[in-house]
Amino acid sequence: MKSLKWLLILSLLAAPVGAIGAKEAAAQGAGNQLTLKLNSKVMIKNGVSSMSAQPVTAKNGTSFIPLKSVADQYGYNVSFDAKTKESVVKNALHEFRFKADRKTITRDGQPVQAPLAPFALKGSMMVPIRTWSNMTDSQLNLTGTTITLAWGTKPTADFEVTPTKIYAGETIVTYTDRSTNQTGQPFMNEQWTGKEEIFSEAGIHTITRQVQDVTGEWSAPFSVSVEVLPPNQPPVADFKMEREIYRIGEKIIFTDLSTDDENAIGKTKYTGRPEGDAFFEAGEKSVTLEVTDSHGLTSSVTKTITVTEEVLYTKEEYGRLFTNVGDKFTVNGSAVLQYQAIKYAIQSDTAQLVRSNSPETLISEGIVYEDQLTGNVRFLFHNYNQIGYPVRMYLLATNKGNTTVNVNTSTFGIGGPDAYVENTGKLSVVRYLQSLQNNPSPSWTTIKPGQTIELLPELSKMPIKANQIYSAYADLYSDQELVYDVVVVAADKDPKTALPTLSVMPRDGKHVRGTFDNANRMIEIVEPLGYEENRMTFGDGTMDSFLYGYDSSSGVNELNVGNFGVMYTMKLDHVAPNTVIALNPRGGVYTGAFLVNGQLVTVTNKHVLLNNNEAAVLYRTGSTEESVEIKFTLASGSFLPLAMLFLPLPEVRN
Repeated sequence: MKSLKWLLILSLLAAPVGAIGAKEAAAQGAGNQLTLKLNSKVMIKNGVSSMSAQPVTAKNGTSFIPLKSVADQYGYNVSFDAKTKESVVKNALHEFRFKADRKTITRDGQPVQAPLAPFALKGSMMVPIRTWSNMTDSQLNLTGTTITLAWGTKPTADFEVTPTKIYAGETIVTYTDRSTNQTGQPFMNEQWTGKEEIFSEAGIHTITRQVQDVTGEWSAPFSVSVEVLPPNQPPVADFKMEREIYRIGEKIIFTDLSTDDENAIGKTKYTGRPEGDAFFEAGEKSVTLEVTDSHGLTSSVTKTITVTEEVLYTKEEYGRLFTNVGDKFTVNGSAVLQYQAIKYAIQSDTAQLVRSNSPETLISEGIVYEDQLTGNVRFLFHNYNQIGYPVRMYLLATNKGNTTVNVNTSTFGIGGPDAYVENTGKLSVVRYLQSLQNNPSPSWTTIKPGQTIELLPELSKMPIKANQIYSAYADLYSDQELVYDVVVVAADKDPKTALPTLSVMPRDGKHVRGTFDNANRMIEIVEPLGYEENRMTFGDGTMDSFLYGYDSSSGVNELNVGNFGVMYTMKLDHVAPNTVIALNPRGGVYTGAFLVNGQLVTVTNKHVLLNNNEAAVLYRTGSTEESVEIKFTLASGSFLPLAMLFLPLPEVRN
């Protein structure tokens, strides 16, 4: 008896810290209780008796139980892994692995140390009771020779209702099961109250669910309350004008009065509403407004406007007065040539420009341009990929000197890759001028003698796919000479590894490639502008003379036709009151951007300038004379020359 008493004391010491009694466990919500006795095969689960394969056995102060017998009581499946020689105990939530004579037991892939190793007894795997209780989150209690395991297997009901917005009589409601069941077995039964696939009435509805597991245990009720909204109503389209009769060139103020029961109109579309909100032909004009709510329901309304023969403003007068900055208006392209031409003097600094634009169409991998430079350099890249597969463009810098070179990058802008040249040319200028506007701090790096590094990693971030165009501007500075290589290779190649094997691409004979000095131009106009119709022309090669340079890759002299890549800074000292400054293309399609008194203006906001009968508004002066500063670089992919117009505004008429 003393020996038995000692074994029971040791078994108790092997129980988990903080173990509680069976009655206490039941009070805390444990749903099952298994009672065992030392040296007995009898197992009593929730009052029902059965026999285990082997009796509870004490060994070296620890009590052991037969694995399969106890696992069956818990609802686990037991199998044998012939490869690892492990007994595998598994349900939907957990997996345990035991091996005879090994203390390390695996719980859900994580090792657990047993006080003693499991052992085989007459064909049964015997495992320590303490280890089993820990692994199954059970409460272990010993009273005399009686051992009690208590664990909770009561299922938990849970579900999710979607969508979040439910409309009476319309919305199909989905119920997603989130219930849990420690047995891992399918639920045997469920009970719902308030569940509907389509709710017929608006208001607050409560849905409740209970689930029953294979042991017969029912979960506590779980409820979700949802707000069912009244059926969605279509929006009501409506708008008004100040009146129903207008003159030619008279601005119409359209006020949208549309309503929606959820205030969720997602799309508004006018048909027949004139661009600029003024008609320039007499007659009856129909304007239709269509609105669409967030559910796709639509409504429309049409109203008639009468336009008389009386003229308040011509189309060009109206455009000068009311066109938004960055938008375009109609001009007489032939008459522009009759405006007084403003002559200007150019002052330049020593900034260098590298224009890498020939061959514009890439048909093979290689070096697009190479030169050895020092100091300030602006790079302009503009190419079209017809190699047939994705490539990346890199700017590599090699130090061929004997001392370390310091180099920095600052202002930068990319357009594309894109299938449309207008997009890449415009966006590269927009982003370059935005960067210039933000005045970024230079990013410095060092290049050791003999070292090659990649500059401008943003340049190679996106692969240029077949038939895509790529444009970019970048400003760099180095305190000593560097060899710059503009390299194009397949998207998955290392450009530095490939560089020694690459050859310089031949020029295409149409586009510009070379290095040019004096790439920053300052223009100051002291004479008054806008008191009469004036024009200034850029990119014409006459007043705005083209830069001379040198193609170091081929050894030929080069002319920067169009002056693309040149940075212009214009200071207009005296612009007349009530003057509109506008941009007028003289060679064809133009799109780009300008900094006017430090503010970015895109040309145009929504479109491009198609021809010389269109002009984009850059700026309007107020009621007094002003000085205006304009910075710009001409956008790649656009046509030149370009005229900047200074036009008196017509008097305001009522």
